[in-house]
Amino acid sequence: DAATESAVRSFQSHAGIDVDGIVGPVTWRNLVWHYDYPDFDAGLCDQDPDGNGTANWGTAAAIAQVEEGVRRFVATGRGRVPLGDIGFEHGGSIPGHSSHQVGMDVDLWPIRTDDAQCTADRITWRSSTYDRDATRKLVQELRATGRVKLIFFNDPTLIAEGLTQQYPNHDNHLHVRYCERVHPNSLYDC
Repeated sequence: DAATESAVRSFQSHAGIDVDGIVGPVTWRNLVWHYDYPDFDAGLCDQDPDGNGTANWGTAAAIAQVEEGVRRFVATGRGRVPLGDIGFEHGGSIPGHSSHQVGMDVDLWPIRTDDAQCTADRITWRSSTYDRDATRKLVQELRATGRVKLIFFNDPTLIAEGLTQQYPNHDNHLHVRYCERVHPNSLYDC
């Protein structure tokens, strides 16, 4: 309708792209690639395992989905969720990560039986304090938000259940990749 077209034109002007009132690929990319910073009141705690500081920026869509999944998980009473790295505010290479360049890859730590995931060191799925049931619930809540393309985490039980996928060097964190229906990179296309 006219109000939607007006809102699209206003956004296009603000974004500095061609103003035509149509949400084509360039407008869509600007809409979903708007970077946002997570709300740590959503149940997240900030971890910095790779020394990248506040590399917690992601697309607004990815941030909204991780926040929603974490809120759902926290509501089950199993503690907060440690956030590793996502990306820098405007994207680009991030040390220690071959992906995490477009704000749609999020690292989360597995949940511990002692609820110390936000205060203690990172664990692996082999650790005695690893809480598989709580980590499973976290993965289920993240997936319930809708646009999770994949989750790398090497727990063989969660892999056998179809919840995660094996990938080298993913014993101690969950690598969640979000996707969009229209994305120029097939790695992030739903």
